Amino acid sequence: MNGIRLVNIDKKLSGAQVLQEFNLNIPGGSFFALLGPSGCGKTTLLRLMAGFEHVDAGKIFLGTEDITNMPINQRRINTVFQNYALFPHLNVFDNIAYGLRLKNFSLKDIKIKVEQVLTAVHMEQFADRDVTLLSGGQQQRVALARAIVNEPAVLLLDEPLAALDLQLREKMLVELIELQSQLKTTFVYVTHDQTEALAVADYMVIMGPQGVIEQVGAPKDIYEYPATSFVANFVGSSNVFKGTLLASEVEEHWELMVDQVGNFTIATHQSEFWMKDGAELLMSVRPEKLVISKMSLTGFDNSVTGIVIAIIYHGRSTEYNVRLKMGQLIQIFEQNDQHVASADLIDYDDQVYVYWHSNAATLMPR
Repeated sequence: MNGIRLVNIDKKLSGAQVLQEFNLNIPGGSFFALLGPSGCGKTTLLRLMAGFEHVDAGKIFLGTEDITNMPINQRRINTVFQNYALFPHLNVFDNIAYGLRLKNFSLKDIKIKVEQVLTAVHMEQFADRDVTLLSGGQQQRVALARAIVNEPAVLLLDEPLAALDLQLREKMLVELIELQSQLKTTFVYVTHDQTEALAVADYMVIMGPQGVIEQVGAPKDIYEYPATSFVANFVGSSNVFKGTLLASEVEEHWELMVDQVGNFTIATHQSEFWMKDGAELLMSVRPEKLVISKMSLTGFDNSVTGIVIAIIYHGRSTEYNVRLKMGQLIQIFEQNDQHVASADLIDYDDQVYVYWHSNAATLMPR
C-alpha cells in the first residue's frame, strides 16, 4: 500500500505563487482528505500528484519511488474528475474497458476485470447502457469503476460528488467508504465541504487560503482540538474568545481571563510550549458543547449570560444566537428533545445562561 510524500513543493500558476515549500505525507492505504477554501491549492496538489502539472521545485514520491518527472501513464495513479469525463460514444462496459484495451489486455481478462468492478460499484446490470442515459450517481459509479479497473496504487478524487443532490451525495459517501475499505487503495479526496471530509477521511489536512497547512490529523482530533482559529471556524462552527492565560489554583487546570466577560477554567489536556502564564491566547468552544438555560444551573465549570437574538430550527437541532453583555455573539446548538420542560422554553429577547465544562474548551495561539 503506497503512500505519497510531497517534499518542499513550489508551484506558480500564471505568475502567482500557489504552493511554497509545501510538505505533506499521505499514509498508504488510507482515505485521506484535502480540505480547504476555494483557491487554496487543493486541485493544484492533485494535478501535481497525477502529473497533469509539473512542480517548479521539490519532489513527489509514491512509496519510495520518485515520480516527480514520471509520465502520467507510468505513475500508477488514476483520477476521478468532478465532471466524470466519460466517453459519450461508448457504453458503460466500453468506458470501463478503455484503459485495459490500451494496455493490450486479452478479451477474456478485460471481461473478468470489468465485471468485477461493475459488481464493486453495484452497476453490473448496466454494462450495455449508453452512459448519456445514466443518472448523475450512476455516471459517478462508472467513473469510479473506470479508475479502479487498472488497479492504481493511488486514486485521486477531485470533488467527485459536487454535482449530486444532497441525498444522493450522502449515499455515495457511504459507498466510497465501503469501496476504499474493500480495495485498500490509497484514496486522496479533494473537497471544500467539511462535512464530506469528516465523514470519509481516516486522516485529513486543512489548508488555509494561501496554500499553507493549518493542521493534519484524524478528523476527530482536528474537530475536537483545532490548532488554529482558522481550523476552528472552517471545520464546523466555533465560539472563539481572546484572553490571557493564568495559572490556576485548581490542579491540572488553567484559567483564561477574557476582558469584560470573566475568567474561564480550562482543563490542561493540552501541554503546548506556548501555554504559559501571561500568554495571549484564543479559546475555542464548539456550539454543541454549550448548554443554554433560562434557569441557573449547577455542576458546570464556566458560564456567561446574554440575550437571545436568533433561534434557527435545523430539524435535528436548534441553533441559538446569543449576544453577550460585552457585545460578542456566540452560537449554541441544542439537540431537539420532545421532553424539554415547558418552564425552560427559550424565546427571542430572553436573558439566558450559557454553560460549559472545562474540558469542552481548547486553547490556541493567537
